[in-house]
Amino acid sequence: MFQRLKRSRQLRRAKPGDGSALKPLAWWQLLTRAQFFLDPEESEGRTAQYAVDVRLLATPLEGGKIAEGARHAPVALYQDGFQQQIANPPVAFAVPGGVIEVGTSDYGLTRIHHVREDGSPAEVLRPHRRSAEGLRARFARRHPAVSRMVGLVAVLILLVGLVLMVPQAVELVTSLEVVAAQVGTFTSPIQLPAWLNTALLVAGIIAAFERALTLRNHWLIDADTTWTSFI
Repeated sequence: MFQRLKRSRQLRRAKPGDGSALKPLAWWQLLTRAQFFLDPEESEGRTAQYAVDVRLLATPLEGGKIAEGARHAPVALYQDGFQQQIANPPVAFAVPGGVIEVGTSDYGLTRIHHVREDGSPAEVLRPHRRSAEGLRARFARRHPAVSRMVGLVAVLILLVGLVLMVPQAVELVTSLEVVAAQVGTFTSPIQLPAWLNTALLVAGIIAAFERALTLRNHWLIDADTTWTSFI
């Protein structure tokens, strides 16, 4: 029930596009733009190619339209190279045989999957070969063992950061007078030097980007980015 309501809400977020042509992906857009493709499949009644263009730094739509002074929508769906719909993420686009679900976080994409009507497992769309996601996927195919190790290190960094962050966050909250008056204060048993906190912050950002490039998202591991997909 929850999934149906969530998808229905996300389908309503899609607004009509302007029919403009899909612009090529430039090398300087490597960290700010992503493109994914859903190829034709006659067995599913899909004869056109669909593309999803994601602009990570785009201004959110205002009333379903591109904001004044902005050039691009945050997310746009193209059919055979021409824009059909635009939206703010998270969004679901209806396509023959199912929907395309798109979710983002501050670090990149959390979801860009084709979900079929027949209930079969969802599949990630094919990334543009020159996008950051496409380059990361190519690296995984060529060096699978190293790729798995990089993914494992990213998970460990985020979990360590989460463990260290919780007591420090509790200490910060209980330092507020209104909170301290009700529950008292808490002093974190973990006190790290500023340089180490900074290093962990930078490592956590890099790890979060790595997770986004591989479209991995877990409610605990990626706790700081997960809940935005439910808005």
